Amino acid sequence: MKFYKMQGIGNDYIYFDCMRGEMANPEKLAIKLSDRRFGIGGDGVILLCASDKADCRMRMFNADGSEGRMCGNGIRCVGKLAYDLGYVKNKFCTVETLSGIKTLEFTFGGDGKVSAVKVDMGAPVLSGKLIPSVFDSETVVNEPLDVDGMIYNVTLVSMGNPHCVVFSEPDVLDIEGVGKKFENHPAFPDRINTEFIKIVDRKHIKMRVWERGSGETYACGTGACASAVAAVLNGFCDKGEEITVSLLGGDLIIEITDETVYMTGPAALVFTGEIEI
Repeated sequence: MKFYKMQGIGNDYIYFDCMRGEMANPEKLAIKLSDRRFGIGGDGVILLCASDKADCRMRMFNADGSEGRMCGNGIRCVGKLAYDLGYVKNKFCTVETLSGIKTLEFTFGGDGKVSAVKVDMGAPVLSGKLIPSVFDSETVVNEPLDVDGMIYNVTLVSMGNPHCVVFSEPDVLDIEGVGKKFENHPAFPDRINTEFIKIVDRKHIKMRVWERGSGETYACGTGACASAVAAVLNGFCDKGEEITVSLLGGDLIIEITDETVYMTGPAALVFTGEIEI
């Protein structure tokens, strides 16, 4: 099968064009191909599929084979792939995901191909029960959580994927040690993605992320959105302003309105190839 290795600020996935037919057992394939020594290497596998509700449909599988409901960096690359392969003909695209239909707007490079994508990510979910978590309140903002004997103040946000945002010093963090403890904490029955963020100023956030099923990644689009929402909820940033979220792989621009969250960032093809599966 032909594959497309793509990345959005370092969040790299292996993409397959499945518009003309579904792929068998993508969960097992994600585990095998994501290995960076014995496979192609990536944070997971993403399938571009046909949809009867939108221009196309995205299925996303983490490196451990678990299926994700949404992927912010991945959906930008799905949109680019759909346009560059000719499935979409104009600057707007709709993508069906397990978290609903998302609308994308393309920016084009000099070669006529998509270089950046703005995504309407929808309204954040803030209810503790819907994250899901053991917290019952309608919003979980700056709440204390005991993680292996250490108390962290957490803010919970779902952007299609559940996120736990912690204000910290990400540059000096043992993210693997603490990230695993958050991911598998009993407070989160479906596991959790965790962002460790530092407020630089009212328009700039630094962030590292531990993703459930993948570990630390260079970037996480839904996590960047969740971090910006958490910063607004805690009074550090403002609605209606562009907030730059700096991750290991680069920057995303997030804008929060009363109705939705917009995410803008690059989408790039790294290389194509063929592999026997």
